[in-house]
Amino acid sequence: MFHVKPENILILPGWQNSGPEHWQSRWETLYGYRRVDQHDWMRPKRGDWIARLEEVLLGCDEPAVLVAHSLGCLHTAAWASHSKNTARVKAALLVAPGDAEREDLRPLLPTWAPVAMQRLPFPSVLVGSHNDPYCSFERAQAFAMAWGSRFVDLGHAGHINAESGLGDWPTGHAVLTELMNL
Repeated sequence: MFHVKPENILILPGWQNSGPEHWQSRWETLYGYRRVDQHDWMRPKRGDWIARLEEVLLGCDEPAVLVAHSLGCLHTAAWASHSKNTARVKAALLVAPGDAEREDLRPLLPTWAPVAMQRLPFPSVLVGSHNDPYCSFERAQAFAMAWGSRFVDLGHAGHINAESGLGDWPTGHAVLTELMNL
């Protein structure tokens, strides 16, 4: 078991950021977790996002835990595949990864394909949904396998965001707590 200060639990939203009703924003308010802000949420560039995460992690006084949603999951994998500072991350919760290699998403996220498919050098859990409009259930399972993540099937929960009606999403927070207590 390891203890992580709330400010070292880093929220990694996806494309267009997470609005006030998104569980990531609610956790930020409820628990004091810290969002990794990006320069451009609407036109995300993989290299810029990786550099920003590296900068934030190097400023943490102890290893962090990443809480990623959608493009934030691909962000985590891309950062881990390039960084020499992966020991600065204790674990990652990866929720509803978007699939930047899909034909309908590739033009919107041109710098994110190909998706980094290397095993993550820290424990991780990936939570997927059968009816996610941005990633098939099978693709989410393939990401989990490639990244070495334990897979959690959330059933039919859409993109596991504000529109999914999760509120504070206590079930997800329990998964995060369990991950941090491994």
